[in-house]
Amino acid sequence: MAMKARNRGPVRTLTVLGLLLVLLFGGLGAAAVWGTPKAAFTPLLGLDLAGGRQIVIEPVVEGAGEVEPEQVDQAIDIIRQRVDGTGVAEAEVSRLGGTNISVSIPGDPSPAQLEALSRSSQLRFRTVLVSAPVSELPTAPADPTRNLPLPTGNPEEPPSVDLPGESPTDGLTSSDPAATTDGAYPEGLLAAGSTSSPTATGDPDGPASPTGDTDEGTATAAPTDPAVTPTDPAATPTDASDLAWITRELQEQFVALDCADPEVTQDSAVADPAAPIVACSVGGLEKYVLGPSELSGAELEDASSGLELSQGRNPTGRVEVRLSLNGEGTEPFREITTRAMGFPPNSDQNRFAMVLDGQVISAPGVNSVISDGNASIAGGFTNESAETLANQLKFGALPISFVEQTSEQISPTLGGEQLRLGLIAGVIGLALVFLYSVVQYRALGLVTVGSLAIAASAAYGLVTLLGWTNNYRLTMAGVTGLIVAIGITADSFIVYFERIRDEVRAGRPLRFAVDTGWQRARRTILISDAVNLLAAGVLYWLSESGVRAFAFALGLTTVIDLIVVMMFTHPVVSMLANTTFFGEGHRWSGMDPESLGAKRSTYLGRGQFAAPEPTGRRGHTREELEGGIV
Repeated sequence: MAMKARNRGPVRTLTVLGLLLVLLFGGLGAAAVWGTPKAAFTPLLGLDLAGGRQIVIEPVVEGAGEVEPEQVDQAIDIIRQRVDGTGVAEAEVSRLGGTNISVSIPGDPSPAQLEALSRSSQLRFRTVLVSAPVSELPTAPADPTRNLPLPTGNPEEPPSVDLPGESPTDGLTSSDPAATTDGAYPEGLLAAGSTSSPTATGDPDGPASPTGDTDEGTATAAPTDPAVTPTDPAATPTDASDLAWITRELQEQFVALDCADPEVTQDSAVADPAAPIVACSVGGLEKYVLGPSELSGAELEDASSGLELSQGRNPTGRVEVRLSLNGEGTEPFREITTRAMGFPPNSDQNRFAMVLDGQVISAPGVNSVISDGNASIAGGFTNESAETLANQLKFGALPISFVEQTSEQISPTLGGEQLRLGLIAGVIGLALVFLYSVVQYRALGLVTVGSLAIAASAAYGLVTLLGWTNNYRLTMAGVTGLIVAIGITADSFIVYFERIRDEVRAGRPLRFAVDTGWQRARRTILISDAVNLLAAGVLYWLSESGVRAFAFALGLTTVIDLIVVMMFTHPVVSMLANTTFFGEGHRWSGMDPESLGAKRSTYLGRGQFAAPEPTGRRGHTREELEGGIV
């Protein structure tokens, strides 16, 4: 009865582990039967092991302009995002020659992936009608209606656009969300269909505020609250900021918009510039309803980043992005900023979005009328993030399309023979670990065999499932990471087993030695795996291609090692300690006290042995010292 009670906890832990494995392989089987597309029972392989398709494309600037090297670099980033949105599909995008771009896609790419390569890309400026954080937007009601009561809230201030030299309002590089309340819709979405095109105070044709003004609020006239007057839902919008653009269909698209879906970006990228759209921010943290495009990147003359300068031309310590528009863009931009100033500073319609390749790269607020075409975006920029935004703006300034030069099927660079040899190396490594465990730990070494078998099964299932869910493809570098993980997993077992044997040498019964040894070994195992995870994370985020594949496999197997050691190895050893074979320290159990160095001078009960007698400085026993015999 006592033995059953002691085994109750380990049995529960093993049951949970078994359920997790059933869910893993059961989910894989369900995906293979009912999934769209159907999952396979083998991992997807990368370019070096399975081959794929190589497409060479050339960036072309409309108007016979030349593509600069910096624009080619930005084009490579755009193409990489289009082809490999998940970051682990092992597609290779690189420069070929002067301006050509080589794209190698593993396996058989879909028509949508191939079409995305030739799609043109250009920056567009659109007014923001509605915005909301992705995580807080409520589920759409069964029958959404218009003109519901407006929610209240205290919105945070988004990035701001100012005349150079003014003191802009603080903001962030990624736009802050619009005002919402728990369970409430964004204000603009509820007011859709209402006339909300304000008239800006002051003379819209007047000059911009001088850069010499430093008092906040004096640079421009104070905005007035827009009038919200219910109108016919089918009313014709009067300008790009009019909420009448938001139809019932657009409302439903906005509420149902999933920013984690790569197709969302593709749909937004090919949208009609003269029509409103729904779009997501880069990173997918916020989504928007945007009005028609009023400016394109063709009107953007230059973009640069640097330290913000005060009125006295001294650096303020903040970083800004400066924009310059040409003559054709100056007047439309003045009209945009004039209209935006008629809305409250923190409202959605006070903002305008810069959309590149279907994603909102910035959506700053407007706090002054800009009539000369020179503006700055200031907020929580770092030097790197400001430079990135400036490069994106410069890249989008020209309407670049991509012309396919060649497209051909390529064979594996390594082939099945290298994969077979790699798998053989893994099997040999496993066999050597098994042999060492059995020789060193005898019957206890069989726990190592079982643990490695569980870890290998879990790794195989996860890699296969990730291939279906995230298009993860196993390359030779990934296979290497899986093989290296064998040693990491074996280290965890050795640390634990040696701690147990230390406790047995000290004279503790095996049942207590298992628990005490685990308490001491667990900390060491956690620290070791944490270091491995840290190294894998640094390698993954700072590297590319093969090194990233190796880092991902290493991190994945490190997590599996933690799960197996805590949910299989420790419970199984705890249960074995309560058996006669291991509990009495059988000579083939691997826990024989005499073979471990514990002295059988005093028999303390079944499976219990006293530690060696302590001695004095010169090797005398305690009895000799206490009796005065030296």
